[in-house]
Amino acid sequence: MKQPFVRDRFTWLAYFMLSYYAYVIGALGPAVPFLRKELSINYTVSAFYISAFAAGMVIAGVTNAWMARRFGRPALFWGGGFLMAVCTVVLTFGRTAEVGIISVFVCGLLGSYLLVTIQSSLSELHGDNRAYALTEANVFAVLAASAAPIAVGFGESQGLTWRFAFYAAVAIWGLVFIWTRRSIKLPAVQRPDPVTHPTAVQHDKLPRAFWAYWVVVFFAVAIEWCIVFWASTYMETVVGLSKEAAASSVALFTIGQFVGRAAGSRLARRFPSGNLILIAGVIVLLGFPLFWLGRIPIVNSVGLFVCGLGVANLFPLGLSLTSAMGMNNPDAASGLTSMSSGLAILLTPQFLGIVADRTGIQNAYFIVAPLAVAILFMTFYANKLARERAANLALSQAMSL
Repeated sequence: MKQPFVRDRFTWLAYFMLSYYAYVIGALGPAVPFLRKELSINYTVSAFYISAFAAGMVIAGVTNAWMARRFGRPALFWGGGFLMAVCTVVLTFGRTAEVGIISVFVCGLLGSYLLVTIQSSLSELHGDNRAYALTEANVFAVLAASAAPIAVGFGESQGLTWRFAFYAAVAIWGLVFIWTRRSIKLPAVQRPDPVTHPTAVQHDKLPRAFWAYWVVVFFAVAIEWCIVFWASTYMETVVGLSKEAAASSVALFTIGQFVGRAAGSRLARRFPSGNLILIAGVIVLLGFPLFWLGRIPIVNSVGLFVCGLGVANLFPLGLSLTSAMGMNNPDAASGLTSMSSGLAILLTPQFLGIVADRTGIQNAYFIVAPLAVAILFMTFYANKLARERAANLALSQAMSL
């Protein structure tokens, strides 16, 4: 019988920590146009900021299982959050692109240990309810991310510069750290029951279904970051908004994500995650043409919101599915899923920036459409593999009785 979904103190803390992580990343994209102006850099160089963060995510994803065994999850959880705060402060003081890019790389590396620890801990703590927990956590994360571009725009409009958004995040994280560090413990690492999961304890090899959903996560994050990283620039250079208004307009995407994830956290309790990903992919395909081809700001803005609505559940549902497929090795599954996200962030916004330097940002944005189509086809295939695996596990359990 499925256990009820209960939010304990660690669950709420994990929600906050994921929100902190999402806020920092969410502030980076809208801050880049101001950095580009301050440092006189082009699209390609400015894209290296997010690519550096993504490179850190990739390395963290590959090494997370070893780091968790070597230092333990508490060290990665608290240490990753603290060092991420330090690196964001270094970013604000950097006066060259090299200093900024290096600080963002280290921020992505150390902060992503926090990310994967949150994911694996919530997945293990809530078991079969992991889809609820992970989707709900991402509701709070996207709410925080939606505040980031507003904070960047506010800081610039008030003469505080884009740095205000990062200082605010560090201050709030510091207060929560002082309040909760000694009073809330991380859940203990669990291992599969040899009776209910006989094949899981035989080896830690991840099944084919895991890797299929891993690819889905890659496409999902690629779409999200192609849109969110360059949306501010697109709304300024193509749609014609002011730099401040363009930076704030990115909030429409994250507000759409908030609405989508709030609905997704409810729907995940009633419908299979694999089916919900297909619906989300269709919504992206409906919203993207409005954002990309709109000729008046209101149409582009509506398209940006609808894209956020569709993109909202692609990653959290994909994460819940990779976690379910990799429950025999949760630290590796969470780390590799983070690596998938990092690769997508590393490659696709940078590729879009390179193409934009040569053909213009509107032409470069076309990449989003085939990525959305690819999600649909890959999800169909992954769902098929997951059904076959479930049937094989059921047969194995029946034979072991």
